[in-house]
Amino acid sequence: MPYEGEFASYRSVRRIVEAERVQKLLNRARVFRGASRQTPLAPKQDLDVVADLPVFVLAIDGSYAEVDVRIGYPGAKVGYVTVASVLLDLDRVSRLDESRPIDPREFRKTEQAETIDSALPGSNVVTINQKSACSSFRQEVYEIFHDIILDDVDRVRLLTTYEELLQRKPASRGQECPYRESHGCTAEIVVPRGVSDCPQCKRPVFSTDALRIHERFRDLGTNGEAFGLVMQVWERILLIHFLRCFERQNLLGRMGRLAFFVDGPLGVFGPPAWLSAAISAELKRLNAIVRAETGNDLVIVGVEKSGNFVTHFEEIDRTENPGEQRFCPRSYMLLTDQYIKERITCSDSDKRYGQDTYFGRKFFYKTSGGAQIVGTIPFLTDEQDTLRHDDISIYPRFGTLCSLLDKLASSRYVNSVTPLIAAHAHAAIPLHLGTKVLQRLATALMGDR
Repeated sequence: MPYEGEFASYRSVRRIVEAERVQKLLNRARVFRGASRQTPLAPKQDLDVVADLPVFVLAIDGSYAEVDVRIGYPGAKVGYVTVASVLLDLDRVSRLDESRPIDPREFRKTEQAETIDSALPGSNVVTINQKSACSSFRQEVYEIFHDIILDDVDRVRLLTTYEELLQRKPASRGQECPYRESHGCTAEIVVPRGVSDCPQCKRPVFSTDALRIHERFRDLGTNGEAFGLVMQVWERILLIHFLRCFERQNLLGRMGRLAFFVDGPLGVFGPPAWLSAAISAELKRLNAIVRAETGNDLVIVGVEKSGNFVTHFEEIDRTENPGEQRFCPRSYMLLTDQYIKERITCSDSDKRYGQDTYFGRKFFYKTSGGAQIVGTIPFLTDEQDTLRHDDISIYPRFGTLCSLLDKLASSRYVNSVTPLIAAHAHAAIPLHLGTKVLQRLATALMGDR
């Protein structure tokens, strides 16, 4: 590790590159030549413009930050996690757009935002009734799930939605007791609803322990990974929470007027990945009700801002002729398992790409304005649950989604969409947080103070 302000020179880079072992490794690495020259899947342009679009968009995005706190112990940190859901009234936006310039005060009325804000114990932070930072983190995650009520009329806790998904976790998959590292408990447990006790060590087990995020928690050092996993889980469970809320209010028959935008791919990664299959099953159940009442599917999309798929889209859109692009406006590519493994992830696995982590499939779309969108559409029926071919006929709302992306693509940022820009504006956390933000947790810390 360097000293503060000390930077590496180029001499070490040259030494590494010229080293014999490095050269041998690079010579053994697979190189796919021509990824940007030819593609077994060609962009398609057979989409019709859909005029009857959803009039509301619900966008979900999250953010997290880790900050140092002064409680007398060195290296004490606290994580701040926020997830925003923003409802956009597209009809109102269209009406305002007809009479430019738009009054900013009126434009702000087109958005309604709700946020989940939480402070979580980090390294070397122990709450009053716990004896370790990890146990404090586990309890706080559970209590936040328990405390979150997004609808004052419905009054259903986010924990209820999570525990419904928990019932879909395969019972055969036991997990280590969360006290294995700290107390040497060797029990294999199936985590139930609510708060229970480990049958062997008799210590409390929370239903949210089934997410196994605590396995990535560190008693010393940074816990950005654990906080990021909490954010990821909240973003995905919120989608299901809203839909189940609409179901209880008999509003699923009106879902043709609403579209959902989620930041990032439609998947769950890391220790909580089992949630992906549970979310997929629940989406299929809810969509069956929507189909029965409306004759159509839900409109849901996850949009990626960075990563290998974004980079690949940029590469294959370029041609040898400067300024010429392979994808015309309103052209798309629905990615297959074979294409992804041959061109993007370099895999020879017999298992379908993303089988354990994704509840949707990837697509590339170039909007009418030229924005490159890397999205994921969910598996809403068993027929749609495939990566074998690129036939969009099994996804009846794909054309609607693309027309909606045409309307919502923003010139504010490269390849961006307005709903997620709005959601991120509410979810983004400044790099330097004020102490008031963390006051709730700070006053609960260290009961002996």
